[in-house]
Amino acid sequence: MKNPMTITEKVLAAHAGLEHVTPGDLIKVKVDLALANDITAPLAIRVFREIGKPKVFDRDKIALVADHFVPNKDILSAQQAKLMREFAQEQNIRHYYELGDGGVEHVILPEKGLVVPGDLVMGADSHTCTYGALGAFSTGVGSTDLGAVMATG
Repeated sequence: MKNPMTITEKVLAAHAGLEHVTPGDLIKVKVDLALANDITAPLAIRVFREIGKPKVFDRDKIALVADHFVPNKDILSAQQAKLMREFAQEQNIRHYYELGDGGVEHVILPEKGLVVPGDLVMGADSHTCTYGALGAFSTGVGSTDLGAVMATG
């Protein structure tokens, strides 16, 4: 008899299309949401472009939030915000938030209904695990990893 699964294992199994997972299993999952901010998005975008895909895996499953340097503190932060804004426009990303309609990324997403129990979220921010409080599996990943997620889901 298999051991009962934790909520984390249940979410991971569901997103891998498996009946059961156990610690140590290598699985491939589909994400419900990929998240980046004005600091982490520029590198993720560069990696996405290096992969060579013309479009993100799903424009409705990516959230880009300018929340670290709002308003921009200098030219570099303004350039990073501009790069993220232009990428969101180019890719027609629906969940793009900046000055005027933004705030702290980890507050905005649940408020907008973008993270709900049972979701699988990967974000290029170490605080992404916050969504575990909502019953989601969420983890922070590096910007290079997120670039791959934006390409493949």
